[in-house]
Amino acid sequence: MTIERVVLLVAGSMVLLSLALGYWVSQAWLLLTAFVGANLVFSSLTRFCPMVVILKKLGLKHGSPFQKDPA
Repeated sequence: MTIERVVLLVAGSMVLLSLALGYWVSQAWLLLTAFVGANLVFSSLTRFCPMVVILKKLGLKHGSPFQKDPA
């Protein structure tokens, strides 16, 4: 799995999780949705994403998120 795919997976999961928690637990969880969205916008404008730094240290490589993984 590539860095880009993991970033998309984690961001999407966090948005869905925070929306569910905001609906069933407390609306304060919607702040997490706003944080994830703001981080995505910030990352697109600055080309810096803290999660990419962490994933690089874990040994993941860059690649296209929309191509099939090699068999």
